Amino acid sequence: MSKANTNHLGAGLSNRQVSMISIAGIIGAGLFVGSANAIATTGPAILISYAMTGVLVLLVMRMLGEMAVSNPDSGSFSTYASRAIGPWAGFTIGWLYWWFWVLVIPVEAIAGANILHTWFQNIPSWEFAVGIMVILTLSNLWDVKSFGEFEFWFALIKVVAIIAFIIIGGMAIFGVWPLAKDVSGVANLYSHGGFMPKGFGTVLAGVLVTIFSFFGAEIVTIAAAESKNPGDKIRQATKLVVYRIALFYLLSIFVVVSLVAWNDPALKSGSFQFVLSSLHLPHAKLLVDIVVLTAVCSCMNSGLYTASRMFYSLACRGDAPAVGRILSITGVPRVAVIASTLAGFVGCFASYVFPGEVFSFLLSTTGAIALVVYLVIAVSQLRMRNALEKEGKSPEFKMWLFPGLTWLTIGIIVVVLGYMCISPDYRPETFATVGVTAIMLIFSFIVTGKRSTNSNLVTE
Repeated sequence: MSKANTNHLGAGLSNRQVSMISIAGIIGAGLFVGSANAIATTGPAILISYAMTGVLVLLVMRMLGEMAVSNPDSGSFSTYASRAIGPWAGFTIGWLYWWFWVLVIPVEAIAGANILHTWFQNIPSWEFAVGIMVILTLSNLWDVKSFGEFEFWFALIKVVAIIAFIIIGGMAIFGVWPLAKDVSGVANLYSHGGFMPKGFGTVLAGVLVTIFSFFGAEIVTIAAAESKNPGDKIRQATKLVVYRIALFYLLSIFVVVSLVAWNDPALKSGSFQFVLSSLHLPHAKLLVDIVVLTAVCSCMNSGLYTASRMFYSLACRGDAPAVGRILSITGVPRVAVIASTLAGFVGCFASYVFPGEVFSFLLSTTGAIALVVYLVIAVSQLRMRNALEKEGKSPEFKMWLFPGLTWLTIGIIVVVLGYMCISPDYRPETFATVGVTAIMLIFSFIVTGKRSTNSNLVTE
């Protein structure tokens, strides 16, 4: 049995679940594995890149928090863009965000499947990929509590793993890790060409590599809409972003670049795995594989949830098929979940049938979406805050040093996007993102134009 309800998603997420979702949003598999590429690109100075990226994300989250505390909504920044900039902006950024996450779903499913395939080699990896997607789809279809509970435990494992890694690494740095006396201190920070071996230019390039690791922090503003007192939870999560960035990224990466050489070819196996292996921790690869598997399942679970809620929000505003508004008895937009899952399955199918061709091109279209989302958030906050102040009102949760910091953030994002357009390394994926954005924009004008025409006909 279902009910057509466009206003009341289930409010089933508990305080502990929302707290862990806000933590999990900025811890992806990229931290455990992909950080090796970032370190190889920049050297120990990658710490500066992570810090710069962290500050940008902190500012964007503060702006988003200002809007979300006042108006919690499952459509989050897409809804705010629609109100502040225009329906075309909400349509475009909402569908871009949905596009991003439905392509992340198969990427994470395949990554998890490859890990499982190394453990059980008689089972094809595609079967594992399908199995992971089916299990997490069922959890999302049941009720929001199921999603929240899966995400709580996924996040807890990731948090415990990172804290354990920092403790072990800290012991090694101070020379008290009992399993390895040959790896200690912080000499690797400066003994292989210096702290900034490739110059400051690579530090800026490192920002481009790391910025996508943080994408997902905004999920808490979507999830909080399905909890009690969402404004309080968003406010708390936004305030704690700085500490989570410092703990999960800066401290853990500091441990890596302190204990191992940034230019060691073995680092490509994965930064966390290489460090733990260097410290002679028994079963280091297995332990890291378990954590990475958890991380990819968490990212996929969050991606499916986020994509479905964005689809639902778009449907409520008339920007997606109306059937997407239908909620189950438990308050789950099941049609939106199924639509997002099917898109993920199509991506997974394309990856296996056309490896290195169709799916790689599709994935390239997401290259700059994170920055486009951040830009829209900043512009929306600027316009909404200005409109509010003209009415003599003030938000209860404010962006710092408005409007100066908001304009600075907009400027930084525009500069980074501009650099990506002229950089040979990032130009193809940036132009691919521009292409898919243009397509979404054209559809937005068609849909909003039809809606305006129909509205005028009804009025007449």
